[in-house]
Amino acid sequence: QVQLMESGGGLVQAGGSLRLSCAASGSIFNNNAMGWYRQAPGKQRELVATITSGGSTNYADSVKGRFTISNDNAKNTVYLHMNSLRPEDTAVYLCNAAIEVVRDSLVDEYDFWGQGIQVTVSS
Repeated sequence: QVQLMESGGGLVQAGGSLRLSCAASGSIFNNNAMGWYRQAPGKQRELVATITSGGSTNYADSVKGRFTISNDNAKNTVYLHMNSLRPEDTAVYLCNAAIEVVRDSLVDEYDFWGQGIQVTVSS
């Protein structure tokens, strides 16, 4: 019903930059918020950054000052600009969206997840 398509991951040296993109498509009634989470091998999934449709942002302490989240509401797309990357940023980055859809004539909000995209930072 709703699909999230991530792009922009890859391999980068420490100190480098990457930009991730995530576009939501499908039967979207209203897109309330989007964000990025990450999961490194052997570790729990953790929040990286989120942004509401109104532009309010939230960041993990570990990325404040280095990562910037932004969105394009018209395109239902969220971006994560990652600067000064460190080896400890290596993880699978997953896009998340809180989207309202219409089901059985009712509007309700659901959480949707992308497949995940690998970001590897070499030292």
